[in-house]
Formats: sequence, structure tokens, C-alpha cells
Amino acid sequence: MKISCEIIRDLLPLYYDAVCSNESKALIEEHLAECDNCKAELLSMGETIPVNSMEQNLSEAETLKELSGKWRKGKMKSFLKGMIIVIATVAAVVALISIFGTVRISF
Repeated sequence: MKISCEIIRDLLPLYYDAVCSNESKALIEEHLAECDNCKAELLSMGETIPVNSMEQNLSEAETLKELSGKWRKGKMKSFLKGMIIVIATVAAVVALISIFGTVRISF
């Protein structure tokens, strides 16, 4: 039975952790005997993933915290500017209505 590499790649983590069924294991091993790409994928699963040092993680977290604070302040400033513009516009409209509301135009 010919199985595509995509299906095998989906099953490889289970095979690597030895938690797949015996039937799946047999299919994967049959495929790996013929496919160098999937074999290389399986071998790459054994490589260690580099992890950043705690100091670097803390430094990055502090930087993100600072950016978050700046973003929050900028958002608040924008909100206040918007509110001031809305209040000024409403005040101008009310003033214009009160000024021109008493003038009657007759034709």
C-alpha cells in the first residue's frame, strides 16, 4: 500500500514517541525504507531545540512590558484627543444652533 509522505509526516511524531499502533508502525517503517526525505524528517526529531537563557528571556519580557506600557499610554492619549474633538464639535454645533436658531428667514 502506497502512503503519501504527508500522511507519514503526520504519523512520525507518534512513531518517534512509540505510541502508534503496530499497524501504523509497520506502514511507517515500510515507507521509511523507501523514502529518504521522511527518514531525514524522523532523524531531525531527535535533534535538541536551542532554548534561550533565562537572562535573555527576562530581558525580552522587560522590553515587551515597556512596549506594552507605551502602547497603552498612546492609546489613552488618542482616546482623550478623540473625546476633546467630539466635545468641541458638539459645542460648536450647539453654539451655531443657538445663534442661528433665533434667526427666522422668510420668503
